[in-house]
Amino acid sequence: MTPNPFKATLREGQLQLGFWQALASPLVAELCAGAGFDWLLLDGEHGPNTITSQLAQLQAISGHNVHAVGRVPVGETWIIKQYLDIGFTTLLVPMVDTAEQAAQVIRACRYPPHGTRGVGSGIVRASAFNRTPAYLAKADEQVCVLVQVETLEGLKNLDAIANTEGVDGVFIGPADLSGAMGFLGKPGAPEVQAAIADAFHKVRAAGKAAGILTADRALAKSYIEMGFTFVAVGSDVGLFVKATDDLLGAFRFSGEATDNRGAVY
Repeated sequence: MTPNPFKATLREGQLQLGFWQALASPLVAELCAGAGFDWLLLDGEHGPNTITSQLAQLQAISGHNVHAVGRVPVGETWIIKQYLDIGFTTLLVPMVDTAEQAAQVIRACRYPPHGTRGVGSGIVRASAFNRTPAYLAKADEQVCVLVQVETLEGLKNLDAIANTEGVDGVFIGPADLSGAMGFLGKPGAPEVQAAIADAFHKVRAAGKAAGILTADRALAKSYIEMGFTFVAVGSDVGLFVKATDDLLGAFRFSGEATDNRGAVY
């Protein structure tokens, strides 16, 4: 079984730049995979994705040197199992508020006796349809689990979440977090940024990788300078919206470019 390069690089503390895929399009995913990002996030929480569309995107980018991270819609065992079976080896699980939730996610990513992942390796893509030697013996150690903290409860329990055995990294969700703090749509607010910085230090103190997403280039650079390890610097939707607005605006309106400062996506 091929080692998970994303997981290995996180452990080494090397920066990995990512890009969000929310259009649920294999063609767009393939196009973005050729840009040279270290990882692409295939979004099953907010993107209009199904297991079938996620599979098509995995297949579309499989020939590129980019790592696919799958964001499941919810941290439930049944959907985690399906994402792993189609070939994701790294998962981002949203709305993890407690260490107990984090531990449940870890169990969902492990085969018995250490977890609750269903044993269907003989018929799934993850094992190359049972052509991968000793897949069952090696799969657990190659799955990379990233949990997403984005609520006040999650912040309160962050030390325990980050120290949960099996958690490889903690992703701070700035959009939901800003809303929970009373700054909906304003992730760049000083209060939100202070909370993000505090969360970062707690994650690093636990010896885990810290991740985040922002389309604001200045913020992205500040997160990188702070020491965030896996940073997504934009999304397919955000780039397409800005590019089309700017193009039409150059002909129909003032010609001024749109401003994405403070934008998450």
